[in-house]
Amino acid sequence: MQSPAEHAEPNTVVVQPEDRLLRFRQTSGLVLAPLLFLAILALPIPSLTPAAHRLAAVMLAVIVLWVSEALPLPLTALIAAAACVLLQVAPAKEVFLPFADPLIFLFIGSFILARAVFLHRLDRRLAFAILSLPWVGARPARILVAFGAVTAFISAWIANAATTAMMFAIAMSIVNYFFDPRREGGPLVSRSYATGLLLMTTFAASVGGLATPVGAAPNLIGIAFLHNLLGIEFTFLQWCAVGAPAALLLFAFVALYLSALCRAGVSEISGSRELFRREQAMLGPWTWGQRWTLVAWGVTVSLWLLPAVLAVALGEQAPLYEAVERAVPEPVAALVGAVLLFLVPCEGRQRAMTWDEAARIDWGVILLFGGGLSLGVLALRTGLAEAIGQGLAQTLPTHGTLGLVALATLTAALVSEVTSNTASANMVVPVVIVIAQAADVDPLEPALAATLGSGLGFMLPVSTPCNAIVYSSGYIPLRRMMAYGLLLDVVGVVVIIAAVRTLVPLVR
Repeated sequence: MQSPAEHAEPNTVVVQPEDRLLRFRQTSGLVLAPLLFLAILALPIPSLTPAAHRLAAVMLAVIVLWVSEALPLPLTALIAAAACVLLQVAPAKEVFLPFADPLIFLFIGSFILARAVFLHRLDRRLAFAILSLPWVGARPARILVAFGAVTAFISAWIANAATTAMMFAIAMSIVNYFFDPRREGGPLVSRSYATGLLLMTTFAASVGGLATPVGAAPNLIGIAFLHNLLGIEFTFLQWCAVGAPAALLLFAFVALYLSALCRAGVSEISGSRELFRREQAMLGPWTWGQRWTLVAWGVTVSLWLLPAVLAVALGEQAPLYEAVERAVPEPVAALVGAVLLFLVPCEGRQRAMTWDEAARIDWGVILLFGGGLSLGVLALRTGLAEAIGQGLAQTLPTHGTLGLVALATLTAALVSEVTSNTASANMVVPVVIVIAQAADVDPLEPALAATLGSGLGFMLPVSTPCNAIVYSSGYIPLRRMMAYGLLLDVVGVVVIIAAVRTLVPLVR
């Protein structure tokens, strides 16, 4: 059955200019990147070593390609690594070493666990279990908030784009029910409410991703830069102590303003309670695959939290705490949970996860992470990072911690509007670290602020994959996405600054 979105005239009016703009941006990037690369190589820069000079040319070209999306982002990361070897910035073993960083395996384990959630439809079971609650009922505002809460919770543990893709299917089934053309009397709700429900899908997914280290790729990128560039180990629980309050505040704001601005036009939605219960019933009883996936996730999260619990209960000098922290770091915990999915037969002889399914995880994000980390490490080792930091620090109007935290958050959020959140974190976080060091400021807070700020970017369909997914529905006018997204960006920057300045000193 076709939804009204598939017939909507605005879909053809809005999407075509967006496509033309994207093609222009990509073409410009393909032309500009090699020109800037050659220009920087030809330009004499006596303050840089030869290796740093060549690396600067590579990094500038990479930034242009990332921002313009002229090439797939993971391919650009691989090209950058190969170029560094060809130009003798560093030996191949040194260039490619960050691609085997322990956090790479945290990505892999988490992605396999997320794949199991999708395969066994645990997302739908959780969503319709919440929407079927008597408290939610047929009240449109409660449906909107409950749907967003489920989305944000799932996104705290699964990548934002994957969460949005899963929840978008549920949102569209709800919207199609509301706008069923066969129903006498017309749609059950206003089109504005459908816009709000779909915007809630992307906004809640992005906001929920701030809560935990595994919620979004920029989080792990920031943690990796803290470890590799500063030698700071920022644990799972420490991140949650900063990210979760920020995510809760932002979700509360999203829920309030979307409920106020995207009204359904009715006090109750006829038949919605029955729809949710019918969808829940169609899922049938719990399968062994669902149960075992839940067990694997429970084991992984428990292992992530165990070192912090032992530290609080026994102290950081206790032998048991030190042994667990060494033996079960966060990447190993994720791999343990992923491996569990392959061990126990569930339905018949079928395991909860097969290798064919596991191989379908997003390897592109993993390669992009490795490439960005490699460039950051090389910039530090060649002296390029120090030169950039000193140059930028001298031009900044402020050198205090608060000023740098605000600048880092705002810069990361703005960059995230024009390129992916992952690319934004790869570009902004290492620069913020070297600026803070050059300004003689503790770089932890500015680096965390830049990392969290990279998780913003709500205004445009091209800002995040989440926005692009829901914009494809045809129910979201571009002007509304821009207006509502700008409001969330502004509030997000303020909340992140407050959370970092207030909470980081308490968890160090």
